[in-house]
Amino acid sequence: MSRYRKPLALRPDPGVTVPRTAMVMAAGLGKRMRPLTASRPKPLIEVAGRALIDHALDRLRAAGVAKAVVNVHYLAGALEAHLKNLAQDIEIIISDERRQLLETGGGLVGALPLIDSDPFLSVNSDNLWVDGPVDTLRLLASNWDEAKMDALLLLAPLANAHCHIGRGDFHMSAAGVLRRRKPNGVAPFVFTGIQILSKRLFAGVLPEGPFSTNILWDRAIAAGRCFGSVHQGLWFDIGRPESIARAEALLDGA
Repeated sequence: MSRYRKPLALRPDPGVTVPRTAMVMAAGLGKRMRPLTASRPKPLIEVAGRALIDHALDRLRAAGVAKAVVNVHYLAGALEAHLKNLAQDIEIIISDERRQLLETGGGLVGALPLIDSDPFLSVNSDNLWVDGPVDTLRLLASNWDEAKMDALLLLAPLANAHCHIGRGDFHMSAAGVLRRRKPNGVAPFVFTGIQILSKRLFAGVLPEGPFSTNILWDRAIAAGRCFGSVHQGLWFDIGRPESIARAEALLDGA
């Protein structure tokens, strides 16, 4: 992957290739979004007239992603039926978690045999992002360095993390190396749900069944191989029903 540039480029490399396959995390229960998720999975909640997962797939298509692996669990049938109508210009493969919800890390492990690129993109279907002056996914790919990284996380400045409730997730060095927020502390960057991951991250012993991606990130942080890239556009944490109106108002203003 020598075509990828060094970390923290401010503009995409014109020759960069975005990973051809993306994992779309869509299996969550959507408890914070109740009562809207009582009868439909969270990825089908609409913001600005489109389902959340449609927004994510639109951006993946635009970046040239050829395949999306989507995990399903809660109200999986409704989500699968919806996705059948979206398989245009992008192949959609289902990673079925009906029998057991595997959480973020376990979901990635379960889908790994279906993911045919290395590195690959992973995006959460319950966040919404809008490109700024440059293409978000092409900039992220431009910042990938195969020799240095096992994980490259797209981060939003805490001050610009719209609808987000929290005190930040990471500190980042000038070279892009990440470290965790200390307990009870504040950190300047929030994880957007968008990342590039190497399959190296999954080598060795991993927990069986459900586990969090935090375990994988901690492994990469300890090895000095977890990096960040700063998002230059709008980003919204659509975590609660009231987030929808706030996001739509800001999108209209933009």
